[in-house]
Amino acid sequence: MAAVPRPPAVATEAMVATSQPLATRAGLRTLERGGNAVDAALAAAAVLCVAEPMSTGIGGDCFAIVWDDGRITGLDAAGPAPRDAHPLTPVEADGPRSVTVPGAVRGWVALAERYGRLGLDACLSDAVDIGERGFAMGSRTVAAWNGAPRPPELAHEMSVGQRLRQPELAVTLRAIAADGPSAFYGGRVASAIAGATWLSEEDLASYRPAWVEPLRGAYRGVEVLELPPPTQGVAALEGLALLEAFTPDLASQIHCVRLALEDALARVRDGADVADLLEEEYVASRRAAVPTTAAAPSGGTVYVAVVDSNGMAVSLIQSLFEYFGSRVIVPGTGIVLQNRGLCFSVSGAVEPGRRPFHTIIPGMLLLDGALLGPFGVVGGSIQAQAHVQVVSGLVDDGLDPQAALDRPRFRVEGEDVLLERGLWDQADELQRAGIAVARETNDFLFGGGQVILRVGDALVGGSDSRKDGIAAGF
Repeated sequence: MAAVPRPPAVATEAMVATSQPLATRAGLRTLERGGNAVDAALAAAAVLCVAEPMSTGIGGDCFAIVWDDGRITGLDAAGPAPRDAHPLTPVEADGPRSVTVPGAVRGWVALAERYGRLGLDACLSDAVDIGERGFAMGSRTVAAWNGAPRPPELAHEMSVGQRLRQPELAVTLRAIAADGPSAFYGGRVASAIAGATWLSEEDLASYRPAWVEPLRGAYRGVEVLELPPPTQGVAALEGLALLEAFTPDLASQIHCVRLALEDALARVRDGADVADLLEEEYVASRRAAVPTTAAAPSGGTVYVAVVDSNGMAVSLIQSLFEYFGSRVIVPGTGIVLQNRGLCFSVSGAVEPGRRPFHTIIPGMLLLDGALLGPFGVVGGSIQAQAHVQVVSGLVDDGLDPQAALDRPRFRVEGEDVLLERGLWDQADELQRAGIAVARETNDFLFGGGQVILRVGDALVGGSDSRKDGIAAGF
């Protein structure tokens, strides 16, 4: 007997969707305290740093798209390699020289100052509390923790329901709440980060995030927003633009995603202009191209979607890149540092003072110029691929957010296309079409996402069943 599908969440006023129930709860509590969607997103993101420490943390980067009364803004809070870094070849996968400047905290500050109502200190209170008293780990979180290479300090395995406390991280978060970004990018913490990595205190002190204009594309009447380089957002838009001319069957989706990934890996660099990849003449030429192989590093990330009662929406994503990032924990701070520098492997060598190719991408959907809703999927190179698959499910098949997220996925990975269990029955057909496929049993390779859509007068949301999270509202 087939399992009963998980229904979507439905609410009238506001909704939060994350990969951890405690983070969703923190976002809703923030809204109930008078905060707006940005405050709620920040509260949820901070809790995720405590509740999903293998995937995210204040030692990583973040990006966001904000819809505010018809105005769209993008936040790019990704940090560069050290200005005096050696252009390493090959690029180091982990350790002190895989670390780039963590952008998340300054990104939080920028969002709070520009849009928030409550102040960053209020938004961090739940995360501080959970770090101090601990929380019971869910099954998916435990599987991710136990299945990943871990820093020596976290070598112990966890079990479902076991309480995880992070008192040192709570102290650091409390200091950021009290003193702002100087508590992270200066003083004791900055000195400790510099002492543990190849970053200098000046690299940290000089870092600032940027407000950017999102890229825009259309798919069968729905406008899709993604962020520009260094993110791979253009791959999602190009993949959808290619797919629009075809019947959106599995083989066509794979063909279009593969071409778009190839272009993104070749063209997406810090500061690059990729608008021509979305021009109709170029897209038409690519539709006739023979697909080749593409692969980008995989990783662990978290995503937050929020819509508040005034219609403000936030799509926020943050990451350490691979599970536990660089596997460097800054002594005395509880901070796990990202290994985003590994993504310089896309261009072949570390570029001093610049940002690498970035896998994490927040998304936003509009319909007839009005908000449809925020969406995102985590999981390294699956992200742009999954954006195409989820948007196609929502638009082409009319699926609700939960059903679109839970639908089985494919993942282009090198010469193979990995198929999740629910697609295995199509493997022979794809192979006859010349697509090399592999039946994959590891569900973590297919990411996990959240979607909230405005449907009439209601909000309808979903949180991927591949994770422990929930979508909830009031």
